[in-house]
Amino acid sequence: MKSFSLDDDDLVVTPIAGKFISIADVIVTPSSLSAEDRGPNRVCHASFHELAYLHPDRFVPDPGILAEVGVAPGEPFFILRFNAFKAHHDGGALGLSLEQKLLLVNLLKPYGRLFITTERDIEPELKPFQMPVSPEKIHSLMYYATMFIGDSQTMISEAALLGTPAIKLNSFAGRLSIPNEIENRYGLCYSFLPTDFDRMLAEIRQLLKLPDLKAEWGRRRQRMLTDKVDLTSFLVRLVSCFPASVDQQKKPTVHSTKSYRE
Repeated sequence: MKSFSLDDDDLVVTPIAGKFISIADVIVTPSSLSAEDRGPNRVCHASFHELAYLHPDRFVPDPGILAEVGVAPGEPFFILRFNAFKAHHDGGALGLSLEQKLLLVNLLKPYGRLFITTERDIEPELKPFQMPVSPEKIHSLMYYATMFIGDSQTMISEAALLGTPAIKLNSFAGRLSIPNEIENRYGLCYSFLPTDFDRMLAEIRQLLKLPDLKAEWGRRRQRMLTDKVDLTSFLVRLVSCFPASVDQQKKPTVHSTKSYRE
């Protein structure tokens, strides 16, 4: 039986996973990773893995989530996401300290409601802000949030691809191809190293001053979607028409080199 492996990680960060992925008959990666050597079985696509379920053709946010958390339509609110750093590639990784989390809370409280989601047991000081909705509803809440801030990886990308300003602080900032593309090409997120916490706070303050923040991110998101494909449709065609589909897709997709600032 033929095997397909989907991979969107930089091998320098996930070398163990890379060894297992390399045995697949077809290795499917975003074109952002096309420069990495994954061998002749690699097929690139013009998308992000998160767009398999967050592309507008696949996901429609539920406005009913706002009533569930007690937020009025248009009312500002913020989601904070804190990572446990227990994955095999997280050895030695750093994120936000408790002191920094509390500084974030104090900065944002005057501007709107706060909801905190975390992989770890939530600290007593942050318990009053613990998210009251079940995990399968988080993407609808993300879509309507004013801003998403944390030290995780995937959820920052998810928020950004939904058109919500996303800000990350952890040891991986600037090192990963996919988040770098979302940040540098489309301006949908910002990343900071643990030593740059004060710079992150300054960026948040600047964003809070923008009266049309969500509208601007909506425009940036639309530009991103114009460049990207619905990954689910791509994968269905790739698998159902195999092997002819793989022969057609061997060449990586070439992106425009223009950044959102241009």
